[in-house]
Amino acid sequence: MKVILLQDVKSVGKKGDIVDVSDGYAKNFIFKKKLGTPADSKNLNDLKLQKANEEKVAAENLEAAKELSGQIASKIVVVSLKAGEGGKPFGSVSSKEIAEEAKNQFGLDIDKKKIVLAEPIKAFGTHEVAIKLHPSVTATLRVKVEEC
Repeated sequence: MKVILLQDVKSVGKKGDIVDVSDGYAKNFIFKKKLGTPADSKNLNDLKLQKANEEKVAAENLEAAKELSGQIASKIVVVSLKAGEGGKPFGSVSSKEIAEEAKNQFGLDIDKKKIVLAEPIKAFGTHEVAIKLHPSVTATLRVKVEEC
């Protein structure tokens, strides 16, 4: 029996796959646990429309990420740190502070989890920080750390 999987099923297939399983397995396991539906013409058409919609949404997300990348590239976020003895910075700048300052200064809504910092910034000056907006789009934000 041909079945369209609604969820991932171990050793059978992933969500959205059309698989061929035995009638008993389909009726007693897949349909009872609502893991799949029969692969009739109505369900196949629904699956085709759903995949087309997912592709459209993915393309829109990619375009939005590219547009945001262009906005980010032209900005310089200024973060102030207190200076200790000898002009050395007291503390550091984390991804959370960068995200807050970008929102306050430019209205850019950047998730702090998408900011790629190997370690917090602990020096004055201008630093380039990578921001992973989409699996295929990475923007570079310049962060200027100043003495306050």
